Amino acid sequence: MNSAGSPAGGALEGLKVVEFAHVIAGPLAGTLLADLGATVVHVEDPGRGDPQRGAGPDRDGVHLWWKVAARNKRSVTLNLRTGEGRAVACELAAWADVVITNFRVETLEKWGLDFKSLNQLNPKIILLQVTGFGATSSRRNDPGFGKVGEAMSGVVNITGFPDGPPVHTGFSHGDSVTGLMGAFAIQAALYRKAQDEDFRGEWIDLALYDGLFRLIEWQIIFYDQLGVVPERVGNKLAAAPAAVINTYRTLDDRWITVTSGTPRSVSNVAALVGEPAEDYASRDLQAENSLRLDGLVAEWISRRPLAECVAVMQKLDVVASSIFTVEDILADPTYAERENLVELDDPDLGRVRMQNVIPKLTNYAGSVWRTAPRLGEDNDLVYRDFLGKTEADIADLTAGGHV
Repeated sequence: MNSAGSPAGGALEGLKVVEFAHVIAGPLAGTLLADLGATVVHVEDPGRGDPQRGAGPDRDGVHLWWKVAARNKRSVTLNLRTGEGRAVACELAAWADVVITNFRVETLEKWGLDFKSLNQLNPKIILLQVTGFGATSSRRNDPGFGKVGEAMSGVVNITGFPDGPPVHTGFSHGDSVTGLMGAFAIQAALYRKAQDEDFRGEWIDLALYDGLFRLIEWQIIFYDQLGVVPERVGNKLAAAPAAVINTYRTLDDRWITVTSGTPRSVSNVAALVGEPAEDYASRDLQAENSLRLDGLVAEWISRRPLAECVAVMQKLDVVASSIFTVEDILADPTYAERENLVELDDPDLGRVRMQNVIPKLTNYAGSVWRTAPRLGEDNDLVYRDFLGKTEADIADLTAGGHV
């Protein structure tokens, strides 16, 4: 165990992070850092806690999503609406290497937790600030959620079928990509800090649409140069040079995806259904015959059960996969071989399974060492051991309703 009371050995061991953030986008960035060994202190309102604690299904009153979302973190309570609480928040920021926040800009400025204020307290602080529309835009104080970011990014407009409505993905796509992009940006800033002895801190200003907007690389240049607005094409990809990309129903009412992105992979799909290879020898021929090939693949799959489809396709090097349910994931040998799942003890639920640490580092892998802490579970550890407060100090803060 290290000085923070968590398992040693993760690549980010020794990194100190404080989260003045709640729900998904900001805290997910912190969870990704915590999985790789960072000490992450999640600051919550006394009594109420993070609203995410009550999100999603529960088992006997114990909410399940939270157990994963806040794993590997330290929970402290702190009332940021009082002067005494904000003073402790400043102490936490001075202690930390990284601060993560997703409060409104005007709220952070009022509380003295904006970058300018924190940089005076801690000249080398790295601040990840997540907002709906960016901290430098005219909408910086407008509320925002991940689905709004998805809509703004362009991803929803190109998701779905041509004759149907735009479709959101089935999880918090915008929030999650923002968290991932935020964790990446923090690493970039930490690298600069390690390389530059004159490092003066870094402010990462991340809007909820930024990450997905960046990942759809081609939409801007297509429109800029061709005047083309990408639209919904169902399971296909508007920008991909492929004769077949689709999902198909099997004889036993399962689903399988088949994709082809190279000339060889197209030839393999053609061979599967007995089509002449020369009909797909060029990009133009693939485009010309793609609807025919798609129909033949759909017919071939519809007459066979999933297991047979997968076996034949593997033999012919057709790139395909069954559409996994979570039940399939838990039974899949590849997930098991890669140790993508971990089982650990939870004080409320007993043994629970969840995703293991991803990405997978070989030498400094990190670990999942705890599920989400109870509200304020780490007050004594953080305030006494990390900030050096006495028992009397903590008692006074508690009695005054500041923690």
